[in-house]
Amino acid sequence: MTRRTVLKSLAYWATAGTLAFTLASPAFAADKVTIFAAASLKNALDAVGEAWTADTGAEAALSYAASSALAKQIEEGAPADVFISADMDWMNTLAAEEHIADGSIVKLLGNDLVLIAPKESSLAVTLADGAALSAALGEGKLAMGDVKAVPAGKYGKAALEWLGLWPSVEGKVAMAENVRAALKLVATGEAPLGIVYTTDALAEPAVKVVATFPANSHPAIIYPVGRVATSENAAAADFISYLQGAKAQSIFKAQGFTVLVPPAK
Repeated sequence: MTRRTVLKSLAYWATAGTLAFTLASPAFAADKVTIFAAASLKNALDAVGEAWTADTGAEAALSYAASSALAKQIEEGAPADVFISADMDWMNTLAAEEHIADGSIVKLLGNDLVLIAPKESSLAVTLADGAALSAALGEGKLAMGDVKAVPAGKYGKAALEWLGLWPSVEGKVAMAENVRAALKLVATGEAPLGIVYTTDALAEPAVKVVATFPANSHPAIIYPVGRVATSENAAAADFISYLQGAKAQSIFKAQGFTVLVPPAK
C-alpha cells in the first residue's frame, strides 16, 4: 500500500468516524425543546426546566404569556414544540385545527382561584352570594385577566357570575393581558383587589389571599400539555413525559399546583 493510499484511507475513516459520532451523539445536535406555557406556570416550570437540563443535558427554551396569545402564535406557525395551556378551551381549539399532535394531550395540573389584596391591606371580603365586593373596591379596580380570552379572567368572570357579583363589579374591572400582569397590579398597589390562581399568590410575597372562590363556582382549572403537530423534535415527547415524572411533580406540588396524573415510571 502506497503512502498516498494510506493517507486516503485514514482520511476516509476519520470522516466516517466523525459522522458516526455525530449521529450517535444527540447531545451535540440541536438538543433544545421550545415550550410555550401559560404565564401562571413560570416559577414552577422554570424550576422544572432547570431540572430537565441537569438530568438530560437538553435545553428547555421556555416562553410565557397568556394561553390565548400563545395559541394564536401557534396558529400562525410559531416554532414551538410543546404547548401548556391554563385551560382546556385553547388546547381543544388548537387540537380541532390540527395544530396539536393526535394522542399527545395530557391533563397535567390543577389549581384554585383566589381573591388577593396587597400584603398590608386591611380589606376583608367573604365570597358568597351578595358579598360586598363592590363596596370593598370603593373607587379602586378589580385586577384580573382579560375575561374574553385569558383563562384566569374567564374563570374569574364565571365565578363572579355564579356568586351574583358580576353586575356590581363589571365596571370596576381592570383587565390584564395575563394573570401575572393582574398579579402585578395588586402587588404594586395599583389595584386593591385581584383574581389570580393560588400558585400566583404563593409566588408573590407582596400580596395575600383574602378569600378562595368555591370550586364549583367556575369550570375546573386544568392545565393540559400537548405536542405541537408541526414539531419534528423527538425530545418534545420526552419533555412531556418528564413533566409527569416524580421530580417534576414534586416541584409542581411545592409551588401549590394539584397534580392530575400519576407519576410516570
